[in-house]
Amino acid sequence: MKAAALIGIAAGCVALAASALTVQGQVRAAGERLKTGATLEKPKVAVANDAEAAYCTPAFKQVLARVIHACGLVGGDSRRGCQPADVKTLASINDEDFNALFHPLKERGAVIMFDDGQDKLDEEAKRIIADRWQDRKGARYFFIVARASKTGGADFNRTLSHKRANSVLFLISDQFKADDPNIDKEAGLLWLGSEFAQLGKEYCDWNVSRPGKCTPEAINRSAFISWVDCQL
Repeated sequence: MKAAALIGIAAGCVALAASALTVQGQVRAAGERLKTGATLEKPKVAVANDAEAAYCTPAFKQVLARVIHACGLVGGDSRRGCQPADVKTLASINDEDFNALFHPLKERGAVIMFDDGQDKLDEEAKRIIADRWQDRKGARYFFIVARASKTGGADFNRTLSHKRANSVLFLISDQFKADDPNIDKEAGLLWLGSEFAQLGKEYCDWNVSRPGKCTPEAINRSAFISWVDCQL
């Protein structure tokens, strides 16, 4: 029993000595930090890498999110697109507010113009589309908003504007699909016919593919294209 007691006392002394050495070590380390000004490393704060454009205000992003969700750009496996009824009902937006959504993109995008009743792209249109697509700057969504003038009936113009939107998409796919297999999820089609959000003559001052042939009728035989830089 005496031997066991002596062993226990000895073990306790060893533990106490080790504890004292640890405390002394911590005190010395603290003293060194006070002398040198060194501090413990703090957790790094995450910093966003993508700077948004100035036009990405909360109001702009709210309307943009409604259009994106209504047109199937999120929440699904494939691109669906929007026709006039979709924009008016699903996105809950009127003509004026819809056009206002794209006002900040005047310098970012372009208006691709077509012949009356046609959906074929001319060479200048092809050049501008390729230029605008390659000017991505880290954006996520590329909008193709096609229209038709008031010439012809509503059904004809709706179909025509859909074909015009597809002409732009097919060109982009043909030229860039190999390098960007996600084009169908990045490019959002809106075909508005002549029923919704017609453009006024003031849009002839934008970056149009046929500036010398722009009239109130001609500006609606078009497809507006642009990347949108806002992060949603």
